[in-house]
Amino acid sequence: MPSLGPLRSQPPSKVVPGRAWRVLSIIAAAVSVILSLVVFGAKLERLDVSPLLPLVLLLAICTVIFVHGRFLLHLHRQHRQTAGALHTTEHEFQQMADNIQEIFWTLDARTRKTIYVSQAYETITGRSCQSLQENPSSYEEAIHPGDRPNVLAKLQEATQSGQFHERFRIVRPNGEVRWVSVRGFPVRDSDGSISRLVGTAHEITEQKEAEDQVIKNLSLAENAWAESEALRRATLALTQDLRMDFVLDALLQSLTDLISCDCARIWLLEGDTRLFVAREKVRRETSKKRPTYPLTLDAADIPFMQRILGISQAVLFSDTKHEPDWHTFTGHTHLRSWLCVPLVASQHTLGLLSVGHNQPDSFTREDLRRAQLLAIPAAVAIQNSRLYECASIYGSELEKRIHDLHAAKKALEQSEESRKISEDKFQKVFRSSPVAFSITTVSEGRFLDVNTAFEKRYGYSRADLIGHTVHELRIWQNPEDRTLMIGQLQKDGPIRSVVAPLRTKSGEIKITTVCAERIQFDGQACLLATSEDLPQYKQPMTA
Repeated sequence: MPSLGPLRSQPPSKVVPGRAWRVLSIIAAAVSVILSLVVFGAKLERLDVSPLLPLVLLLAICTVIFVHGRFLLHLHRQHRQTAGALHTTEHEFQQMADNIQEIFWTLDARTRKTIYVSQAYETITGRSCQSLQENPSSYEEAIHPGDRPNVLAKLQEATQSGQFHERFRIVRPNGEVRWVSVRGFPVRDSDGSISRLVGTAHEITEQKEAEDQVIKNLSLAENAWAESEALRRATLALTQDLRMDFVLDALLQSLTDLISCDCARIWLLEGDTRLFVAREKVRRETSKKRPTYPLTLDAADIPFMQRILGISQAVLFSDTKHEPDWHTFTGHTHLRSWLCVPLVASQHTLGLLSVGHNQPDSFTREDLRRAQLLAIPAAVAIQNSRLYECASIYGSELEKRIHDLHAAKKALEQSEESRKISEDKFQKVFRSSPVAFSITTVSEGRFLDVNTAFEKRYGYSRADLIGHTVHELRIWQNPEDRTLMIGQLQKDGPIRSVVAPLRTKSGEIKITTVCAERIQFDGQACLLATSEDLPQYKQPMTA
């Protein structure tokens, strides 16, 4: 690009001769005038004048002519140099204006017609400068129709204020849309009125696209932040309280906060296909007949609901009129837009989240994505709530059983204490009774304990008896009598006054009445037996 040299004065070496010729011309002219006055004055007064004086006057006039001629020649040379410099400068400026990718323009402030526009007009607008020369107002056609009224109004205001700064769209002949930034400044006449507007215009399409992309990214970032914050609050709300009522209320509130809708419902699954509405929020009900509550349905009767439960996949109906089975969805036929997301935890479908709107095309894929994100913590919260309820039931039952166990333990302790008291009483009676007592096992007849009366009656010491069986000691004269007694005891209960012959240590046979009863002693089934002599058989018998 050629450089534009500044306009400047000639160097002093060239200016000084011009001034010298001007001074000499003035001096010569003054001398010629003085001499002319002297000569003509002398002639008028008819005085004698020296012949040399006219010659001097002629010489002075010739000198003036010469000096003025040189001065005029010098002025002519300076004019040619200045005109050449101006032409060169104008040419360089024109080249610079044509090469700069920025439009330089000038408009008539009164008519708003183009006076001048640089070559960049063709590059940016795709229209020729020639067409603008033929029709100075044709630049208006390049302005985008959507921006044209505002731009022309601002341009009209600029003819009064002198300031114009706008960013707007232009349309190239091929239909391509570009953005430009235009600035304008006033040129005023001597009376202060604005005669022209001059300014620049440059293309900012890439800059505007970058700005739009930044705005879009900021909007996406803000939306993502708001969405993550809403999901964070929803997750926090769903985990604050494990009670099912609280979980469902928090879930419904989070769903309506994330997605704007006319109807939001939480469905819980009972069995394989039975659904019921656990929570709902209806903003506007266009249906004249409201469904009975709680709203329940069988997914097997609604094909698309059966598909949702079968494959556990979310669906979005932009317009329910295009869904052939929508009429089978009881209580929802008035909705025109509808989306549904299954609640899945541990590979089991727990229920559904659904939102509806009375207008078609009200939901987007972004809304569906938000609902799917919410369904993840929601399903976990519902599952945890159910586990919590089961744990609460088990906990209550366990608490009751622990209470019963404590009561049983207390009763056992009291029973044990009573048993010890009874045992102490029994031992006192057992030891001190004059009646012979013995405790033997049912199965073997092994002696576990005897009292003092038994030792005296049969002549055995306690050490002789404990650990030995009745068969080893041959106490029963007829062992069959004991077998029959045990059979009768097991069949009819306690034995009262069975007469049997028993042998003492010395071999004496005593006819005895035996009473027996089954007891537990040291964890074994035992016989507690008493024996007394019959009065009519006091005479001893020997074996």
